[in-house]
Amino acid sequence: MFQDFASCPQWRIATLAIVDDERLSAEEMDERRRQNIAYEYLCHLEEAKRWMEVCLVEELPPTTELEEGLRNGVYLAKLAKFFAPKMVSEKKIYDVEQTRYKKSGLHFRHTDNTVQWLRAMESIGLPKIFYPETTDVYDRKNIPRMIYCIHALSLYLFKLGIAPQIQDLLGKVDFTEEEISNMRKELDKYGIQMPSFSKIGGILANELSVDEAALHAAVIAINEAIEKGVAEQTIVTLRNPNAVLTLVDDSLAQEYQKELWEAKKNKEENARLKNSCISEEERDAYEELLTQAEIQGNINTVNRQAAVDHINAVLLEGNPANTLLALKKPEAQLPAVYPFAATMYQNELFNLQKQNSMNYLAHEELLIALEMLSSVALINQALESNDLVSVQNQLRSSTIGVNNVDEAHVERYANALLSLKLEASSQGQDNLSWNEIQNCIDMINTEIQEENDRIVALGYINEAIDEGNPFRTLETLMLPTAKIRDVEPDHAQHYQDVLYQAKSQKLMDPDSISKVLWLDEIQKAIDEANTHESRAKQWLTLIIDVNKCLDGNKTNDILTALKSSASNVQDVMPECADRYYTALLRAKQSKSQTVTNEEGSWIKFNLQEKYDYYYNIDSQERSWVAPQSGLPKESWLTGKEIEAYWKGQKQRKDYLSRQQVFLGNVDSVVKIQAWFRMAAARKNYLSRLQYFKDHRNEIVKIQSLLRASKARDDYKALVGSENPPLTVIRKFVHLLEQSDLDFQEELEVARLREEVVTKIRANQQLEKDLNLMDIKIGLLVKNRITVEDVISHRKKLNKKKGELELLTSTDNKGIKSLSKERRKTLETYQQLFYLLQTNPLYLAKLIFQMPQNKSTKFMDTVIFTLYNYASNQREEYLLLKLFKAALEEEIKSKVDQVQEIVTGNPTVIKMVVSFNRGARGQNTLRQLLAPVVKEIIDDKTLIINTNPVEVYKMWVNQLETQTGEASKLPYDVTTEQALTYPEVKNKLDTSTENLRRVTDKVLNSIISSLDLLPYGLRYIAKVLKNSIHEKFPDATEDELLKIVGNLLYYRYMNPAIVAPDGFDIIDMTAGGQINSDQRRNLGSVAKVLQHAASNKLFEGENEHLSSMNHYLSETYQKFRKYFKEACDVLEPEEKFNMDKYTDLVTVSKPVIYISIEEIISTHSLLLEHQDVITAEKSDSLNELLETLGEVPTVESFLGEGSIDPNDPNKQSTISQLSKTEISLSLTSKYDLGDGESVDSRSLMIKTKKLIIDVIRNQPGITLIEILETPATKEQEEEHSQDMVNRAIIDSRTPGIKPEEAMIEEGHLPLEQKKRKIQRNLRTLEQTGHVSSKDKYQDLLNEIAKDIRNQRIHRTLRKAELAKLQQTLNALNEKAAFYEDQINYYDTYIKTCLDNLKRTNTRRSIKLDVKEEPKGTKRVKPVRYTATKLQEKGVLLGIDDLQTNQFKNVTFDIMATEDVGIFDVSSKVLGMEMEKVQLNIQDLLQMQYEGVAVMKMFDKVKVNVNLLIYLLNKKFYGK
Repeated sequence: MFQDFASCPQWRIATLAIVDDERLSAEEMDERRRQNIAYEYLCHLEEAKRWMEVCLVEELPPTTELEEGLRNGVYLAKLAKFFAPKMVSEKKIYDVEQTRYKKSGLHFRHTDNTVQWLRAMESIGLPKIFYPETTDVYDRKNIPRMIYCIHALSLYLFKLGIAPQIQDLLGKVDFTEEEISNMRKELDKYGIQMPSFSKIGGILANELSVDEAALHAAVIAINEAIEKGVAEQTIVTLRNPNAVLTLVDDSLAQEYQKELWEAKKNKEENARLKNSCISEEERDAYEELLTQAEIQGNINTVNRQAAVDHINAVLLEGNPANTLLALKKPEAQLPAVYPFAATMYQNELFNLQKQNSMNYLAHEELLIALEMLSSVALINQALESNDLVSVQNQLRSSTIGVNNVDEAHVERYANALLSLKLEASSQGQDNLSWNEIQNCIDMINTEIQEENDRIVALGYINEAIDEGNPFRTLETLMLPTAKIRDVEPDHAQHYQDVLYQAKSQKLMDPDSISKVLWLDEIQKAIDEANTHESRAKQWLTLIIDVNKCLDGNKTNDILTALKSSASNVQDVMPECADRYYTALLRAKQSKSQTVTNEEGSWIKFNLQEKYDYYYNIDSQERSWVAPQSGLPKESWLTGKEIEAYWKGQKQRKDYLSRQQVFLGNVDSVVKIQAWFRMAAARKNYLSRLQYFKDHRNEIVKIQSLLRASKARDDYKALVGSENPPLTVIRKFVHLLEQSDLDFQEELEVARLREEVVTKIRANQQLEKDLNLMDIKIGLLVKNRITVEDVISHRKKLNKKKGELELLTSTDNKGIKSLSKERRKTLETYQQLFYLLQTNPLYLAKLIFQMPQNKSTKFMDTVIFTLYNYASNQREEYLLLKLFKAALEEEIKSKVDQVQEIVTGNPTVIKMVVSFNRGARGQNTLRQLLAPVVKEIIDDKTLIINTNPVEVYKMWVNQLETQTGEASKLPYDVTTEQALTYPEVKNKLDTSTENLRRVTDKVLNSIISSLDLLPYGLRYIAKVLKNSIHEKFPDATEDELLKIVGNLLYYRYMNPAIVAPDGFDIIDMTAGGQINSDQRRNLGSVAKVLQHAASNKLFEGENEHLSSMNHYLSETYQKFRKYFKEACDVLEPEEKFNMDKYTDLVTVSKPVIYISIEEIISTHSLLLEHQDVITAEKSDSLNELLETLGEVPTVESFLGEGSIDPNDPNKQSTISQLSKTEISLSLTSKYDLGDGESVDSRSLMIKTKKLIIDVIRNQPGITLIEILETPATKEQEEEHSQDMVNRAIIDSRTPGIKPEEAMIEEGHLPLEQKKRKIQRNLRTLEQTGHVSSKDKYQDLLNEIAKDIRNQRIHRTLRKAELAKLQQTLNALNEKAAFYEDQINYYDTYIKTCLDNLKRTNTRRSIKLDVKEEPKGTKRVKPVRYTATKLQEKGVLLGIDDLQTNQFKNVTFDIMATEDVGIFDVSSKVLGMEMEKVQLNIQDLLQMQYEGVAVMKMFDKVKVNVNLLIYLLNKKFYGK
């Protein structure tokens, strides 16, 4: 195709304008061909671009950038929305505005756009042969394929009548040589085979479905009939249903034939010009044939012309109904018409037809006229129904053809048209005509223009007012566009003053939005100014008449003068005329006497105390501006003075008259005043009452808030006050009561503790047995023991699983039997272990009297059991006290230098770490490290190896394995030699970068999770830091923090990072394991963090990692801050709210679960080291040990008959039974007694309980007041009922019951309790515990503390319940894992047995080995001489054998039945000498470990890498 285009003359001119006729070389012709292909492709790009722009009505990127612009799929998705809007909406297009693409380039979600385009094409039926792949677009693998698809889509849509036909621009567009060359390079770069664009039509036809193929055949038949020119045949083919043509009219057959024949000839002519340089096979059939869409288009054209002719004929008939039917025919292709406007259509169209010189309306004229007439009809219909919204929509439509419509004023147009319509209807007119609508719009536009002009004038007026120039203001007021009425030029100054005053008031008004005067405000000000002129004239008349009357002594005229000019005539009283005259005359004479100078003729008076008005009595000149020359008429009275005299006379008369009325009706006035005051007070009361009723809910809320505020204040006083008052304590004393929920929670806590301790011990034993099983299986693999030994241990393990619960049940046998002697022994042991638990010095000393191996076992069993593995707050508190005492003892006695803590292995530190990594601390380590460790393990691409020698050897191994040739590089190199190779350096740099990145993640996880660190571990770190500082005061802060880091990171976290599977940090399935690469990655991270925590840089043998030293220093500073913050914790007493008296007020006694073996072991150890542990003979421990006597036997604990004396396995039975656990309820030997033997503390506790009982039922301000005030009968009865209720609750209390003395005291009457309290208080005051001077406030403070502690205890108990349940779930999961391990081992051992039965040869045991079917032939051996193997580099040498003798030695290598196992036999001169077996896994392991050379037969040296290569090549085809 491209060669044909290249030979076309016009193609040459359009592309490269090559006109020379010289013969070209093959290279030049090939270059030209590629240039031609690039040009043609650019033309197709331009065609696709222009076609898409027409469809999308949007500009696309330039042709040379179009490929890149289409990769994000946005334009493709928009194209899909164009032809399949139901499939693709704009909301579904990702990054539709391309903001994300322009900002950061392609995103994987951009592929969604391309997928939507492909699905849309599938929905409309475009054959899939044209579809590109998503990667062709997104990854630019084959963009021409996408452009090819767009061309096919355009043709398909054109045939469906959905889109226009794509243009043919080949040879019609120009591109620069640079653009063509760049495109050629791009096509060469991707090596893309250019699709054949010219064959799209034929391919599309061949790919059509059955229906589409039928359509294609029908279209071909129509084209053939058109070619024949017989109208009857053509109409038959047009009627073919497969052609899917509509509106075919048989009567128009001749017209159809003529129109179609002309269209076909035109298309053939165009195709002939286009295809002149295209081969026949590459032409598209539809380039010369009319398509279905083109045929339908020509039919529609003929139908339209016939319909227009019919309409013109009907218009002449003058029947509106027939005209409407003709207009509604679809063949006419006219807009919709409305039946209610049929008469208007007939009349208006008939008039248009008559105006036409041909008396004929063409289709275009009908189209425009109907659009306008329909819009006018709709407007009239909307106006009749008062639907102004529809009117506005019609006015916005371009079809109505109305001019000068402003979008901003359509609402005003609609209102005006509505008024016009109503007026026309009142005059009998049915509809508004188009001209009337246009005139109305023009009128509104004129009004709007006038309004705009007035607004401009308004601006000028305001500017003139601001300037203060009255003449400029007058000029703007008289502007015609302003339309200000009644403007008098003589009043310019007054207008200026009034307008300025009005604007000033508006500016000062805070509620005013606008700061300018509007036209109505200006008009109002002008009217006001004109009113001032009228009022001024009235005042002038008054002043002149009165003063002339006084000057002429006209007494009788004074009343007329006042009434004629006064604004309020009724205020002038005729009876006072003489008084008016006398007073005014006297005033005028007095004023005339003050005039010393010559007076003028100007009168001045003030209006509204703002504006001055001037009048000349001689010249009658008036002015609002002060005259420049002329003197005032000072002797005349002013208007204000005249008004004051006659108004004063009236007011005086009214006052005297009113006073006389009041004096004559004093009693009535008093009654009225009293009634009015009563009515006002009642009205206020009822109003307030109604207000309360209307706001009842709000009042209740306010009262609740006040009560809550009071309760909060009381609680703050209880919690925060040093001396809370008794009234406050009394309100909260009910919190000390124990509810049913408290007892249920105590029982649940006790049950969970027992389960947790039992499960921990069972899991520990199971783990030990599984570890032993691991060792035995490992020995089995190496053939160190027999399979029978392993099977024996497996049976023992399964037996333990079944006996686990049996060993933990003791019932009431032995020491727990109901006998006085055994009960006494049991109680003594309970007291002994209580003493050991609460006094940590005994165990602390005992630990250091034993060898380290025994002390560790003692800690893991007895001590952790004694403290129930710290399963609650109390036991964790006591265990921490033990750790503290033991650590301080160890540092004091065994540490001589600061660094010994780091370099040595301190016993207590080891115990603390072991405990916190156990069941309680395991969840913490998982939360702390599991996410980052799992991320490191799951990253299969992560390889961190910072050992240059290992990196070097792996590199050499890789080279030899890939090439199959022996490397010339040495196998054994030093670190310095390895670092000389660039490949090794590059790999090290990559590993270092990965190491820094991964280490940062682990470090951030650690530092950001300080709160997750166990409190006990942080507290011991604090104790360790303080103890070291106390013994070594010269130690620096850095040295102390390094020791803390050694504990927190190196001992606690580091092992869990290196071996997460060993510390349950990650979940491993049975048989699963971490591979060596993952283990090395974790080890490298741990090594860097270890160096950072100890501030140790890479030096010496790690010198090659010195580039990380700066990173280590930065990390150390982060660690330093972390270690310092970790030590900042509360003391245990504050953290757990514990003290030495806590056990005295708890509901239930502490319980431990301990085995008989552990009791006996502890007893014997205490006796053995009794002298060291107890310094004094009077020590409590000595007394208890003396009571117990000798160490008992297991049988004595279990009871007689528990062991058969004739049992041959008696010792084994005893050993098993010694692990039986019993529960001990720990009690103190020195609990509270009664009578005279009680100490001060116990007496205080009893007194507090009595006081609580008293103040609960008897109120008072102080304790002394309550004790001295006798109780009422009601208070005694209430107290008695409370004691009965308490007894009922106490009966359900778990654990040890209260002592009898306490019960008796509780049932005493109120008065007796008060007397007993008084006696106790006197005793306590003598001992100095309380004082009556402060009204026994210390005792009240103790009660307040108990109330606070009770709340804290409940909160901690809930937390403990949750923690115990969580721990128990984790232990159950671990037990389930061990069960899986046991099942896995069972499967493994069964496989071992199967392998042993199958063969007795020594082979490695494998799982899931599939046996070969019988009759399978063994593979023939591969034979090599020693010389051949030496040539291949596999054989390096044979001890005691010269090289020239290698030809006499042969080796046979044969694959065995087991996969990966090979038998190698050697022969010398044909004589078989020795045989050895090779395991491919062993070889791979040696390769991984860097072993390059191995020996076979103890004398043959071989290259491991090349041997593996040889085996893979010969036996596995690799």
